[in-house]
Amino acid sequence: MGWLRAVLTRALQTRGAGFGLVVVALVLFVALSADVIAPYNPDQAQQAGVLTAPALAHWLGTDQLGRDVLSRIIHGTRTSVQAGVVSVGFALLAGVSIGLLAGYHGGWIDDVLVLLVDALWSFPTLVLALAIAASLGPGLTNAMLAIGVVFTPIFARLVRGQTLSVRERDFVVAARALGAGPGRIMLRHIWPNVTAPIIVQTSLLVASAIVVEAALSFLGLGIEPPTSSWGSMLKAGYQYMQQAPWLSFAPGTAIFVTVLAFNLLGDGLRRGLDPRLRQRGSS
Repeated sequence: MGWLRAVLTRALQTRGAGFGLVVVALVLFVALSADVIAPYNPDQAQQAGVLTAPALAHWLGTDQLGRDVLSRIIHGTRTSVQAGVVSVGFALLAGVSIGLLAGYHGGWIDDVLVLLVDALWSFPTLVLALAIAASLGPGLTNAMLAIGVVFTPIFARLVRGQTLSVRERDFVVAARALGAGPGRIMLRHIWPNVTAPIIVQTSLLVASAIVVEAALSFLGLGIEPPTSSWGSMLKAGYQYMQQAPWLSFAPGTAIFVTVLAFNLLGDGLRRGLDPRLRQRGSS
């Protein structure tokens, strides 16, 4: 608990990290309780009519089908958080496995895995995500899979580099001399010593995943109607910029603030988990 408190204290000393932590916590709360806090059914047309301006009854107005925009933003939060967490979780599992195997074993295993990772890394992120999503078809599951595949090389390269620097340390050599197998060494001795940069990278990639999912939904390759999604709401609002600018302003602001919050939190975690600051604090 003392270590966690010290990490949190250093993280919150970073400019904007406190704001990021509060907003991320609020976003997670909204995503988990969307069914309770949404004032209206996000898929049901309201009596106010279509394209009504923001008012007391509908704080963010209604869309082209008469649905409450605020309720759709709230439910779209769940979609964005789910896309970010699940896709990055998949990339984390796959990338860490590849990075540990390549960094620890070396040799032909390292060559093959690095070649695979570099092949994926050579494609622009959004282009590769579009290609995978287009081949799989529209849908949130396929979009999350596409994003997960695109982000896997980032974790793989990071974990491999960290593993290469850790595998020859004394405690790893001692564990190998005592007869510990490769699996035990990777999980019990190497993995705990490479988690700090992984935590930071995870926070930053969740923000990127939210942007990519919104882009896929905007292009019609993400979540399918009538389910709420910030990207699909941007697509619909784009067609009514003159009559109802709030249709684009609301989801655009939601994406901007959420992504900014995750990036600020990631910067704070980078400072909090910096081993140089940790050593300075303990000395």
